[in-house]
Amino acid sequence: MIDFLDLKKINAAYRTDLLDACSRVIDSGWYIGGKELQQFEADFAEYCGTRFCVGVANGLDALTLTLRAWRELGKLALGDEVIVPANTYIASILAITENGLVPVLVEPDEKSFNLHPSKIEALITPKTRVIMAVHLYGQLADMPVITAIAKKHNLLVLEDSAQAHGAQTNNKKAGNWGDASGFSFYPGKNLGALGDAGAITTNDPDLVEVLKALRNYGSHEKYKNIMLGVNSRLDEIQAAMLGVKLKHLDKEAEARRKIADAYMRSIRNSHISLPLPYETDVLTFTEHAWHLFVVRSAHRDKLQQHLAENGVQTLIHYPIPPHQQEAYKNYDFSSQSFPVTELIHNEILSLPISPVMTHEQAMKVIEVCNSFSVSG
Repeated sequence: MIDFLDLKKINAAYRTDLLDACSRVIDSGWYIGGKELQQFEADFAEYCGTRFCVGVANGLDALTLTLRAWRELGKLALGDEVIVPANTYIASILAITENGLVPVLVEPDEKSFNLHPSKIEALITPKTRVIMAVHLYGQLADMPVITAIAKKHNLLVLEDSAQAHGAQTNNKKAGNWGDASGFSFYPGKNLGALGDAGAITTNDPDLVEVLKALRNYGSHEKYKNIMLGVNSRLDEIQAAMLGVKLKHLDKEAEARRKIADAYMRSIRNSHISLPLPYETDVLTFTEHAWHLFVVRSAHRDKLQQHLAENGVQTLIHYPIPPHQQEAYKNYDFSSQSFPVTELIHNEILSLPISPVMTHEQAMKVIEVCNSFSVSG
């Protein structure tokens, strides 16, 4: 069986360095808010090309606390609207509603799965304050156009970069296009911790000061709480682990891109639609992170069964769109229609892609995809 993702094998390559990092933290006697966190924050900011990085407990907190910090800074107020893709993972929406803000769902580009720039301006109202651009599956959204729209209407841009570590366009990485960006380091991500972890990147020092307080009970100084904060800290162990793996991120990203390129060039089946980044020149595929390689098929369930029967594990990201989730049954958009989003969620299937996949395994996936027949 070709595993969808073999985390054990991915981390085994760095086992010695990971154990050394873990031992270093254990022996230091300092486990929260120490040198490992400071070093990783500096290194990841440099990697993304931003001035600052603020480590937090997970990717959801990265988005939630950024919106909360903008409220503290007076840039947002309860009831303000946030434009966000309708087909994103629910975490994007949860961050918005947790802050008393209103998600305004936008149908995605049917081919790239990302926020459709041409549909944004029609949804901007006097209450609109933020565009949340989600780099879904590691394919960078059309940030040059999105940021231009935001500038025209004086809107904030929050990148949901949870799946886009290292993705770039015009030599500018995910995490450095918006006013801020939220990253997840969940173990399965391209840059994955060995537990939960997240971070915010930004070039705004005022935002950083508020974020650092919010993540630590609303406090910069012990026992002096200046705002109602939370406990959302990236601990020393995970910071140390991420520091080890960050050094290898570009190499792993290149391995993913080679697999994606092979899939794009060689999967030829009329029942399978390949992902199409917003720029279609094959050379631009190298700009995407390819966290997931997601195809579409009107016969998705049968295709998944065919792949499984031939030794290829696949997953569905994600079977139910946010507006159809039970959690949002009482929200205004629960009764709205998002036909493109619903079609995508009914057809998508994620093929295996990882830095430890071999060329032979990729060829096997291609062979099985090309042998798929609706009548077979």
